[in-house]
Amino acid sequence: MTFKQIFTSSIGKKFLMAFTGIFLILFLIVHAGINSCIFLNDGGETFNTVAHFMSHNWIMRFLEIGLFAGIILHIIQGLMLWGQNNKARPVKYAVNKVEANSKWYSRSMGLLGTLLLLFLIMHLSHFYVGTKVALYSGDVEHNLYEEMRTIFSIQWVVAAYLLGVVALFWHLYHGFQSAFHSLGFHHKKYSPLIKKMGTGYAIIICTLFALMPLAFYFNWI
Repeated sequence: MTFKQIFTSSIGKKFLMAFTGIFLILFLIVHAGINSCIFLNDGGETFNTVAHFMSHNWIMRFLEIGLFAGIILHIIQGLMLWGQNNKARPVKYAVNKVEANSKWYSRSMGLLGTLLLLFLIMHLSHFYVGTKVALYSGDVEHNLYEEMRTIFSIQWVVAAYLLGVVALFWHLYHGFQSAFHSLGFHHKKYSPLIKKMGTGYAIIICTLFALMPLAFYFNWI
């Protein structure tokens, strides 16, 4: 497969989608782990220390470039595959029952991905932008923990985040096993294990992300 075919062929698009998806799956583990420091209930001291290190370390800032490139590439490839699949399905779906051919979340990855994109824009505007403004203005006392407390005291924001987490769950639930399948990890012996791992991963990650706004809103921490 040539470099051009990776971006243009159906197999290449699926491979690239799977590769960037696994990269983002690994990122979410790190992101959820860092954010879980708020549950230490030490007034945000540990969380702010770790967040400060991540935002000021040049290695982490370099990796940010790869992260955003992966996100953008994943979004573009996802939309292209979604459009390609929709073009190929009208006649088939007119003959066969859609429910019998696939799960609703596998057919709705485009919609779930769009909801996640809107959620990501909101998330970045709330936290990433403020952190970067503080970084480049030389504000070493930027308190991200208190910023989270303020933002998650707003009811509609908490509701929007929970909706985003629901969309993330179904996206991960399907995307985890789909990514490994696209990379060739498809065998009757291993596929059930991969599916269980994906389910467990989606539950743990999304539970952690859902608990964060709820913990601030209901003053659990």
